[in-house]
Amino acid sequence: GKFASARALLAGFITVLVLSLATDQILHILGVYPPWGEPMRGSGQNLLALSYRVVYAVLGSYIAARLAPRNPMRHAMILGAIGFVLSTLGAIGAVAADLGPLWFPVALVLTTLPCAWLGGFIHEAMTEKDR
Repeated sequence: GKFASARALLAGFITVLVLSLATDQILHILGVYPPWGEPMRGSGQNLLALSYRVVYAVLGSYIAARLAPRNPMRHAMILGAIGFVLSTLGAIGAVAADLGPLWFPVALVLTTLPCAWLGGFIHEAMTEKDR
């Protein structure tokens, strides 16, 4: 029921959040990224951050779909919608805070829903294969 749906969405969300922050932290420690709080202006650094966030968004949506009690694609897309709202708010904040190039937060907004769909699609494809 509703609790299982909420648990599926929360599991997907926490997966994306923890993996993104852990990867960020590792790259800060290794000196690939500047210290926390300093702008990250390098295109390569921002492309790297976008690349793993895209992978983690697909994974999180896959997990939400996999754990969904029913309507797996709907769960993946609800998680995508949550990510879309949060990344849009982040993009608005990034404009004010001048944390780096504007294309990065805009790219996060634009990739959120396609990543959510892909995570749901992968789940559906794997489920079909197992039948």
